[in-house]
Amino acid sequence: MMDGTTLPTTTYELEIVAKDMAGSEVGLTGTATATITITDKNDHAPEFTHPLFEADVYEGSTGVVVNLTVDDRDDPDTGAWRAIYSIINGDPTRSFEIETNPDNNEGMLSVAKPLDYEAAALHTLLIKVENEDALVPDVGYGPSSTATVHVTVLDINEGPVFFPDPLIVTRMENIPLGSFVASLNATDPDILQIQSVRYAVLRDSAGWLSVNPVTGTVNTSASLDRESPEVRDNKYTAVFIATDNGSPPATGTGSLVIHLEDYNDNAPYVVSSEAKVCEDAHERNVAIVGVRDKDLPPNAAPFNIELGKQLGLDKTWKVTKVNSTHSQIMLLHSLKKANYQLPLLITDSGVPPLSNNTEVKIQVCVCQKNKMHCSSGQSRRASLLVLLATLLLALLCKYH
Repeated sequence: MMDGTTLPTTTYELEIVAKDMAGSEVGLTGTATATITITDKNDHAPEFTHPLFEADVYEGSTGVVVNLTVDDRDDPDTGAWRAIYSIINGDPTRSFEIETNPDNNEGMLSVAKPLDYEAAALHTLLIKVENEDALVPDVGYGPSSTATVHVTVLDINEGPVFFPDPLIVTRMENIPLGSFVASLNATDPDILQIQSVRYAVLRDSAGWLSVNPVTGTVNTSASLDRESPEVRDNKYTAVFIATDNGSPPATGTGSLVIHLEDYNDNAPYVVSSEAKVCEDAHERNVAIVGVRDKDLPPNAAPFNIELGKQLGLDKTWKVTKVNSTHSQIMLLHSLKKANYQLPLLITDSGVPPLSNNTEVKIQVCVCQKNKMHCSSGQSRRASLLVLLATLLLALLCKYH
């Protein structure tokens, strides 16, 4: 049987001579050339050059750790020569991968998932190599078609890990200074080493929190304010850092999310504080005023909107409730052209409730041909001075 891998060449040319008359010298002769090309079959199994390969890798890293080499006596760059590698034992978590280098037919063993020194410091893999093409009958893969790989995991100092991350707690806003908020928990993955962990604040945009560096206890260093622009969807997020005493030290970060419950700490306020009305208007409805509150229900609406406590206001003005957040301001009689400051007292529904003494600017204007001519001078305090003067004069006339 011919073996193409042992012959000096795979192409042969033969000259064939044919004679008639049984080869007699007086017979006629013809010649021809025959070219014979010997094609290779997969009759040699690939064999590893070493029964054992070794590699070192730092925990937490990935990538190629070792190249496995094989010999194959079949023709290069053919299906009978190209190798296919597979891991047949020692990788239950599928942390490794192996691929064929198309340039040199070597097996490139890689770490696909970061390894943990504390979980396993040594991995023993059994690798098998085959060809793309099937072997010819009576030829099989022998022991040299498998190899063992020892991968040693090298320890590094890993940063502390927070659990849970994020840590979510619920607290009432405006709790006293120094109040307990949460207890942070960060552990060092390097369990084979005796290391301590210290805590510090990494990001606290509102400056509300402090942390005990040893115990990880978080307390308030300022008042928690749900209405702060640093709060999103009633949640305030701070980030903490934990550092071990390894060489070199390693760090880890974790988040604390504080869900803030509402406290009635914001008084209600008028949305629109100005209105205009014609001095000779038959319609006495001046404006509808709306009220808002930065707090949440039940510390907000429904609101109570009423006239201020100044004497005589109810002789000129009237406030009627429209709904839980709006009321109608009405004039009870006409006023002269001027700017008036109408005192209002608005109260929310919190327990205890909060009130706000505010003012609405009412401009009484002269209206002609769909144009309003309003005063640009200073506002009168809702004609309070005029009313008081009139009342005093009436009282003096009555008793004298």
